[in-house]
Amino acid sequence: MREIVLDTETTGFEPNDGDRIVEIGAVELWNHVPTGETYHQYINPERMMPQAAFEVHGLGDDFLRDKPVFKHIGQAFLDFIRDSKLIIHNAAFDMKFLNAELKWMNLPAIPMDQALDTLMIARKKFPGSPASLDALCRRFGVNNSAREKHGALLDSEILAEVYLELIGGRQPDFALSSVAENRQTDAPDTQWRARTRAAPLPSRLTNEEAAAHSAFVDKMGDGALWKKLASS
Repeated sequence: MREIVLDTETTGFEPNDGDRIVEIGAVELWNHVPTGETYHQYINPERMMPQAAFEVHGLGDDFLRDKPVFKHIGQAFLDFIRDSKLIIHNAAFDMKFLNAELKWMNLPAIPMDQALDTLMIARKKFPGSPASLDALCRRFGVNNSAREKHGALLDSEILAEVYLELIGGRQPDFALSSVAENRQTDAPDTQWRARTRAAPLPSRLTNEEAAAHSAFVDKMGDGALWKKLASS
């Protein structure tokens, strides 16, 4: 199962008022395990950066001036996420901006049901408790010391750890999910079972070690447990 943990930074709060995306960061998970594949892009918003937004993420006009505009990277972004589930903290905000940018490019919107909102999960799991990303890092012991300002890729990496804790702990199905997905069977009983090896593993004992062990057992007499096991 492929999932994309995603975050954006913007010039403000409302695309209909002229605010734009200035950064996208995304981290790929496969069966809840980070693969190391990421997507990261700074974007020229084609407008001045408000001071309030600059204080949040530190992305200023001079830095963003030579970055590509969204219409030049939008398709590459869609190619990266494909139809994978998007893991987003406060998903309504990011999806609103992403779909506004895609609409201005005359590209199809991302369905809202493709997004999974970790903010809503946290509020449901811990009602009445703070549910910001920083608060969840404190709750789960996730190291966010590098988060001096908001950054889309760093926040996505942190959110990936928080998300895994929210759904039951880091790498909740690490060992067995790949077994289940790769198994080809039509039988109704799909519980994994150990299988007998086609050929036994070769002994790691040297001839000298085997002879020494045999001599040791002989000294123990006919009632030695080793002899009973060997003859059974």
